[in-house]
Amino acid sequence: MASGAAPALLGEIRRAAAEAGLDAVGVTDVAPFLDERHAIIERKAAGLHAGMWFTYGRPERSTAPASILPGARRIVVCARSYRPPEGPTALAEPARRTARAAVAAYVTTDAYGELRAGLDAVSAVLRRNGFDALCVYDDNRLVDRAAAARAGLGWLGRNTMLLSRELGSWTVLGSVVTTADLPVAAEVQLDGCGPCRRCQSACPTGALDESGVLDANRCLAWLVQAPGTFPHRYRDALGDRIYGCDDCQVVCPYNDPVDGPTRSHRHEQSQPVQLTPGRGRRGSSVDIVGLMRMSDDDLMDAFGHWYIPRRRPEYLRRNALVVLGNVGDRATEGVTEVLRQALESPSAVVASHAVWAARRLGCGELVEEAEAAGRLVHDPDGLVAAELARSTGPRSS
Repeated sequence: MASGAAPALLGEIRRAAAEAGLDAVGVTDVAPFLDERHAIIERKAAGLHAGMWFTYGRPERSTAPASILPGARRIVVCARSYRPPEGPTALAEPARRTARAAVAAYVTTDAYGELRAGLDAVSAVLRRNGFDALCVYDDNRLVDRAAAARAGLGWLGRNTMLLSRELGSWTVLGSVVTTADLPVAAEVQLDGCGPCRRCQSACPTGALDESGVLDANRCLAWLVQAPGTFPHRYRDALGDRIYGCDDCQVVCPYNDPVDGPTRSHRHEQSQPVQLTPGRGRRGSSVDIVGLMRMSDDDLMDAFGHWYIPRRRPEYLRRNALVVLGNVGDRATEGVTEVLRQALESPSAVVASHAVWAARRLGCGELVEEAEAAGRLVHDPDGLVAAELARSTGPRSS
């Protein structure tokens, strides 16, 4: 490529990206991400991955972008903002009365679909100019946050997210790996988090350590996506969240909807922020009773765009039952009905969590009735039996 052609091509890429709704574009080379590879291997050896495959599965591949496309020379990294709107949220009404469950902000819109449209527009420009291009997004072939940081889009914050002065961390990231020899951006040499520790203090389970290393064994956003039973020690902490957890982003000064970029350097950034269902949440919510009444097919039609372990609806019901046990009220219409149905579910995962939720809501008689009538599921793995043997009592007010 002629020396004057590369900047012109990059300008064309930026215009196409902006027209397609992307909010930031940066370019980096395809050299291996060796620091990230070492960190992944080290954290995996320490058991911090909690069985998570994404990125952790094959770090030698996810940190070697040149292997994605023959002849690759550059990575065009793009960001699409999903910053939630300001103002009252769907959770402003007391969750305990309405029996609603919180959904993380990034799945309230089709953020990844919008990102893909932008990446396709970038790819089209590159191909039109005679270069190969391959889109990579939400994909374990590339450590996307590391690529975005090296492409100058921001820095890796203490909450493990890519942080940008302009966009905060409410972004989804994707890349176009290409054979074009585009100008490379300078990496952001900045620890913009400074003394701030808000994300660590706000994490409901203490999953973030002092240096911003995440223990996925404690991360609620991962636990709602993990197979098996939901860990007892984190059920209270799950609160009303059925999918995702935004707390470490909500409290970040860079995500302040009014003056994040200026507030980030003020002293008060280090002060903790108290989150409640009516304050700070930026996602949406779903009706737990309505969700539990849905058939498996209807559940997947409605929520199949979420990551559901093994594509099995029982895990959505599992999460919903934990939320119900945390924020529900037996007096709410439909609650005892869905508990009865869940106790008789053919899924031991669902039935065992229904035992826990029923007892938490002071509905232990429903468990006793189901057990006496022999309506509890055949339980070869002992999940229901183990829950029955626990001394779970009614939730304190």
